[in-house]
Amino acid sequence: MIRRLGRLALTALACAAMVLGLGLAPQSTVSTVPTAQAADLGNFNPGLIISDAMFYNTGTMSAAQIQTFLNTKGANCRPAAGNTCLKDYGQATTTRAADTYCAAYQGSGGETAAQIIAKVAVACGINPQVLIVTLQKEQGLITSTTGKSATTYSKALGFGCPDGAPCNELYSGFGNQVYLAARQFKVYAGNPTRYAHRAGMVNNVRFHPNAACGTSPVLIQNQATASLYNYTPYQPNAAALAAGYGSGDSCSSYGNRNFWNYFTDWFGSTISQQMPIGVLEAVTSPSLGTVSVAGWARDPDTTDPISVHVYIDGQAVTAMKADKVRSDVGRYGFSGTVKASGGTHQVCVWAIDATGGPNPQLGCATVTVNNKAPVGSLDAATSVQGKLRVQGWALDPDTTDSIKVHLYVDGKYTQQVVASGTRNDVAAAYGKGAAHGFDVTLAVGAGAHRVCAYGIDTSGGVNPQLGCRDVTVVNNQPIGALDSAKSGLEQFTIQGWALDPDGTDSIKVHVYVDGKYTRQLIADQARQDVANAYGKGAAHGYSATIPATIGKHELCVYGIDTWGGVNPKIACRTVDVNGTPKGTVDSYTSPAAGQVRVEGWTFDPNTTDPITVHVYVDGRAVKADTAGLSRPDVHAAFGMGEFHGFDTRISGVASGQHQVCVFAIDSWGPDAGGVNPQLGCGTVTVK
Repeated sequence: MIRRLGRLALTALACAAMVLGLGLAPQSTVSTVPTAQAADLGNFNPGLIISDAMFYNTGTMSAAQIQTFLNTKGANCRPAAGNTCLKDYGQATTTRAADTYCAAYQGSGGETAAQIIAKVAVACGINPQVLIVTLQKEQGLITSTTGKSATTYSKALGFGCPDGAPCNELYSGFGNQVYLAARQFKVYAGNPTRYAHRAGMVNNVRFHPNAACGTSPVLIQNQATASLYNYTPYQPNAAALAAGYGSGDSCSSYGNRNFWNYFTDWFGSTISQQMPIGVLEAVTSPSLGTVSVAGWARDPDTTDPISVHVYIDGQAVTAMKADKVRSDVGRYGFSGTVKASGGTHQVCVWAIDATGGPNPQLGCATVTVNNKAPVGSLDAATSVQGKLRVQGWALDPDTTDSIKVHLYVDGKYTQQVVASGTRNDVAAAYGKGAAHGFDVTLAVGAGAHRVCAYGIDTSGGVNPQLGCRDVTVVNNQPIGALDSAKSGLEQFTIQGWALDPDGTDSIKVHVYVDGKYTRQLIADQARQDVANAYGKGAAHGYSATIPATIGKHELCVYGIDTWGGVNPKIACRTVDVNGTPKGTVDSYTSPAAGQVRVEGWTFDPNTTDPITVHVYVDGRAVKADTAGLSRPDVHAAFGMGEFHGFDTRISGVASGQHQVCVFAIDSWGPDAGGVNPQLGCGTVTVK
């Protein structure tokens, strides 16, 4: 028996033409096992091995029913030495947490094979009959008359056992195999594009692991069938089908054949028992630009309403539920209205099988829809102040209301406008009123462009092109100047002007400091000199004071284009921001008669050079000195060099008490906004 674990297949498959109504149909909930009939492989459909509703129906068998089934099918099992019959098998199981694909599984110290199958089916949402049949097709566990060895049970569903390679020990064990195989079926369904065999596509399915045996195209109609092929990626050839349960030829494989055989023999049909029935009773065009359908449809395999799909001229347009209550057929009526373009159309309706089976056509009809296409004109496209101005008119002959116009620039949808402007000439020509003009300005980049206008049909019909125009949009870059950039104490002040030659409005100016956006300004201050020079008005000046850290900075100013064009750099400057000197007076003494001595340190954060200190006695300046003595401690603390100490002596001071104050003198002076801070004051008694 050929076993293959479904695996990630990276081969891209060509997409086939869509089958009408293909997709996940509503699932029925069959709670009883249908009457089994002998399998006729003449009915084997490689594109629909089993329906989704049957594959994912967890309510078909309880643990007790599974045990009864195993007892019946294994009634003749007499275990050989070292073997165990499946009806008698049991093991401890592991608790498994819930994940994306399966609910939680509560482990136990001892569970029968039937209990394991039932619990896994519920946890992972797989029909337990699918797991039973897979156990049979992979290892023959259900009908074995001599039981199976522990080695066989360890690979019960062939999960992790690819052709031509040993089984993966990580997947070993009966409970592990049942759980992981069921979970893998859910993984296939949850990630359909990751696997080679996909629902809704024509797949070239192999007949045998030997590539020389060839392939044939199979339109896989649902996910359950795709999952079976991903698990066992071969279809039976003619010889395998002719052999029933027997052997075919050297190119025969049997996994999916046997799955269908056993399921049909043991549990009945793998798909719905009956196709949907119904009638398309009416197709009309009740109003402008519309098509209505009505009828009834139901699936005999379920009491739930089913879907019907409506196609116009071969294109799917809508799906609706056949759930409207009628006196004749109960709650299985359908009716609905869709938009359509003017002219003659063929309308067809299909009923969608509730369990993934064939979707029969309920009928087709021809209908004529009254819907005239919009008319209009793109009269002009011009460049205005760096933008694109578009003018024209549009109307729908079926109404006097204003309609929408879609504008495309260079092939891309750009804007919607309502053609509601007054156009008396259009009113005179068409008699539909005057509110049909449009005049809109679009912000586009400078350069050559092609603009096209489309009239939008009010009834969902054709949206014709009203015209196209080629235009070159002129957008001049802003100009300006940075007149000054003056440093202050931990800030700087800038002043200048900026304007956009395409208009007279004040524009925005962006300020960058050290390459980072810092502030937006509006250049709206009066600058008569700019008005005289450019004739664009006077409201184009800007100024601002901007906080900054001490030291040198690169300042750049950019003019912002009014119409979304280029934002040029107006100018850049380097500014050196001033800082306040720091320091302290360590001591005030009178070392000799008539003398005052002050010692301390100070520095200016803008320079490592020594700065000046001024000494005041009783409020009068008496001496200026340079703080240039060695103070390694100051350098260690601030990293500004060590030559910042002072030891200043003042002679000729009268004996008695005096107030002595020391000030640090900013290296830049008052013109740069400098401040001379007081380092300290003290009282000295002069001898």
